[in-house]
Amino acid sequence: MALSKPRVAVVGAGAFGQNHVRVIRESQRAELAGVADTGPSRDADLRDWRELEGKADAAVVATPTTTHADIGVGLLEMGLHVLVEKPIAHDMAAASRLIEAARANSRVLAVGHLERCNPAVQALRKEVTLPLFFEISRMSLFAPRSLDVDVVLDLMIHDIDIVLALTGKQPEEVRAAGIRILSDKVDIANVRLAFPGGCVANLTASRVSTEKVRKLRLFQPHQYVSIDYTRQDGVAISVNEDRQVAFRPLSIAKREPLATQLDGFLDAIETGVPPVVSGEEGAAALAVSMEILAKIEEHGAVVREALTGWK
Repeated sequence: MALSKPRVAVVGAGAFGQNHVRVIRESQRAELAGVADTGPSRDADLRDWRELEGKADAAVVATPTTTHADIGVGLLEMGLHVLVEKPIAHDMAAASRLIEAARANSRVLAVGHLERCNPAVQALRKEVTLPLFFEISRMSLFAPRSLDVDVVLDLMIHDIDIVLALTGKQPEEVRAAGIRILSDKVDIANVRLAFPGGCVANLTASRVSTEKVRKLRLFQPHQYVSIDYTRQDGVAISVNEDRQVAFRPLSIAKREPLATQLDGFLDAIETGVPPVVSGEEGAAALAVSMEILAKIEEHGAVVREALTGWK
């Protein structure tokens, strides 16, 4: 039986957790059931997520990545539906634990790949015919957040997820390079993904940029589509049989992606439709990310050898 107004809790009251708290409070479709966090926070009213049993119908897990599986599985076994922030987990075994727990307890498991809810991405999906080439840039100023993961799991995984969703395939070849600059994790990376059928995606992500850039360009037969994630706008450039070029702005109704993501989560809880990003899709993006990190490590070994004796 559908819940009239699900009680949604937030586990983790850091910067992004606080955004989830705000969006739930603003929603007409959900009730904030509580906020659990072990540290000092103006939003937290619980110190342990286990206290949510019987008090909530669903929860958002916005804690450090290494804790996603333990907390998420615990919540699912308590009978709560779970939206876990991206990446779904810190490794594939942990991701599988979450997926199996959701299945065993007949609960919704959604993954917070927020850009899927970006109105510009939703407009882009309507334009896709036969993707042949992607050029994607995601660059941020350095900030002391999410340094428990590298730039691939912090930023690039958004674009990996989108490319997988638009192609409907897993890559058959991965090439990658990345370096550490201001943290002990990889801060900038460039990746080339080759897919069955000839599609290629070139992705760059950096968290040490001097400017914020969030852009995707898609090339397909007779058309080039460009979107800006931040501005939530885009344009389609087409060439007809007479070699005439037509520019057409994409029809985009701007909205906060986090609110759209919450609505998708509530839809899945109330009606049984698939979540915007399922646990399986989150795991697929993580698998590609892990392969990228392995390739970056191979590249790093070559660089370290080249630097031996360099002054």
